[in-house]
Amino acid sequence: MEPLSYEIYVGAAPETVWNVFLSPEGTRAIFFGSVLRSTFEVGARYEYIGPGSEGEETVHVYGEILEFDVNKRMSYTEHAGPSYRANHAELETRITLTLEPVGSTTKLTLVNDQWPDNHPSYANTKKSWPMILSNVKSYVETGKTLDFGW
Repeated sequence: MEPLSYEIYVGAAPETVWNVFLSPEGTRAIFFGSVLRSTFEVGARYEYIGPGSEGEETVHVYGEILEFDVNKRMSYTEHAGPSYRANHAELETRITLTLEPVGSTTKLTLVNDQWPDNHPSYANTKKSWPMILSNVKSYVETGKTLDFGW
């Protein structure tokens, strides 16, 4: 399966964009009410936890931190939470987020790769990333997320 790759420019410093991906306020806004829990050390587990089918503490996504360079680059494995797929442990992909200053803006590059053949979430993920990244840009620049009618 082809890697999913996206590049956008956000009207803020890398530190501001980085904070949206890690702070509870930012992740709740851009990741559908979930917060990110981890020590962020290489090799550590992370989880996006929030309201869902298993209550307020549903694990939506989890994996392992592969690389963590504050305000610059983060890479991690990704699995859908146990409530989504019975074989969630087998369905691993990799996400790499890179932030680069460009003038007074930030170039945000996201690559979601290492997809196993016939991954059942590929098509939905391909549609979801542009929405999530658009939410990041909107939230950083205006303090509001987009209304997708969900």
